[in-house]
Amino acid sequence: MQITTLLGSAKKKGNTATVLGWVEVELETLGHSVERIYLQNKTIGGCMGCAKCRQTPDAIACVQKDDAPDILERMIASDAVLYASPVYFWEFTSQIKRLIDRSYALVTNYHQPGHTSLMANKRIGLLATGGGAYENNAEGLFTAFDRIAAFLLAEKKGNLYVGGCSIPADLPETVREQAKGLARSLVA
Repeated sequence: MQITTLLGSAKKKGNTATVLGWVEVELETLGHSVERIYLQNKTIGGCMGCAKCRQTPDAIACVQKDDAPDILERMIASDAVLYASPVYFWEFTSQIKRLIDRSYALVTNYHQPGHTSLMANKRIGLLATGGGAYENNAEGLFTAFDRIAAFLLAEKKGNLYVGGCSIPADLPETVREQAKGLARSLVA
């Protein structure tokens, strides 16, 4: 399988990147091809809500000329996509949220007959890290992700929250095993 991972952290070597690396190594060990897209280095404007993308439902027809259409094309070309984000203010980071908003260009007729998506039946998963517990912290992000999966008509294949993070060197070995489990669930 071809798997695209989306690193939505500003830190290339932080907790999210470290755990994502363990997921990616396991995926490669299982024989899959992995491409990581580090969103901090990409130019992704916010969705303008102009709905020009609706005029061409079978292609990404966003009027903005930035990195988002290329990333969305890579997601469509993949068998699976893993979103990875630290929890910032109970939600996704701005780096990954802009791309999620631009995913509007992938779907037509949401909540109507004929709802279609260029990501239909793709496998997706979520990795999130944070300093606090899941409760009163990360659950809104996971609820939002469930709705994103439904919007995209994608198949959610797994998720993992790693709480209590401080620095990558302090991540317990159990987290590496959980990361391997997330990798396996994404391709099962």
